[in-house]
Amino acid sequence: MSTTPPRASLLLLAYLAFVSLGLPDGLIGVGWPSIRADFGVPTGAVGLVLTAGTAGYLTSSVLAGFTLARLGVGWLLAGSTLLASLALTGYALSPGLVLLVGCALVLGLGSGAIDSGLNAYAAGAFGPRHMNWMHAFFGLGVALGPLIMTGALSAGLSWRWGYALVAAAQVALATAFALTVRAWRDRTPAPAPAGSAPGAAAVAAPKAPPVRETLRLPAVWLGAAAFALYVAVEVAAGLWAFLLLTEGRGLGPAVAGVCVSGYWGSLFVGRVVQGVVSERLGPAVVLRGSLLGMAVGAVLVALPAPAWVAVAGLFVVGLAAAPVFPLLTLTTAERVGAAHADRTIGLQIGAAGLGGALVPAGIGVLLGNTSVDLLGPALVVLALALIALHAAAARRPAPAPG
Repeated sequence: MSTTPPRASLLLLAYLAFVSLGLPDGLIGVGWPSIRADFGVPTGAVGLVLTAGTAGYLTSSVLAGFTLARLGVGWLLAGSTLLASLALTGYALSPGLVLLVGCALVLGLGSGAIDSGLNAYAAGAFGPRHMNWMHAFFGLGVALGPLIMTGALSAGLSWRWGYALVAAAQVALATAFALTVRAWRDRTPAPAPAGSAPGAAAVAAPKAPPVRETLRLPAVWLGAAAFALYVAVEVAAGLWAFLLLTEGRGLGPAVAGVCVSGYWGSLFVGRVVQGVVSERLGPAVVLRGSLLGMAVGAVLVALPAPAWVAVAGLFVVGLAAAPVFPLLTLTTAERVGAAHADRTIGLQIGAAGLGGALVPAGIGVLLGNTSVDLLGPALVVLALALIALHAAAARRPAPAPG
């Protein structure tokens, strides 16, 4: 079967959309001290904002997978991006915390649908290289967010201007999605990479079967659990590494901060590089190697050794983890069948958000009540469980296309 590469205009929009997904995450960290001061609320009130955003994100990411066939990816992306821009405008205009929390819920609803919808589209239309690069642009957005907010505050402007600038960019992106609705209807399959199951990328999404058939598939739930564990490792390593390096390994705050920044940078670099590697070797080979690499890196973090060993372990975890999320998404149809892929991807994105919120928080409680040195062993357990889940899901043959 002949295949054509994805259109350059759609690739560009997909990349920009993932930049936009990362921007708000970067804004809140720098902007919160000013927001807190303006509203006269305690520092811990940011938890209300984050919880509301997470609730909206989980809800819409799951629902998007079940409504994608009915709405069409183009309209879903246009409407969700417009919703996100309205929420960010609400941030800029909020007179107090209550409205800000409401806007965070709306922002989560828009962001979750964008994430789920684009991943579902890309899994059927993009190859491994573009799938990895698309996710790399999320990291770029997270990195740009603090710069935008810092620039606004350094210029003597209110924190509201940071959100207003990002809201304006979201309006432009929503307009672009609306103008390209027809182009998004054609999900031309990407060329099947080496190592893929025969015909895995050659089937466009067929008519969706009844919902109960999707929910009955064990591979759907195994895949969702794998996404939850993967994001738990990624977030927990970045969230608690600073504490381990300073209190457990004796590094100074400045050096430890640079090391943590390097960890997040390794995820970005890894996705750029692995995008090319996975296209040559095939997603299956790269996935297996990456999962093993995550476990090796976690072991290095766990060793009672000098600080540089833990830092090296963090970089190994970051580089190895980089292609896992995009490649697990890309190979969803191989595990559950093309007819169930869109719904499954929505569930996987929702599970990823849940795992990234709950498990790192639980690890934080563990470290607070015991020792920071338990971060490494916790990462080892999660990484080994992820390997087991992926092996179990991969052994189950996907249903025949409906």
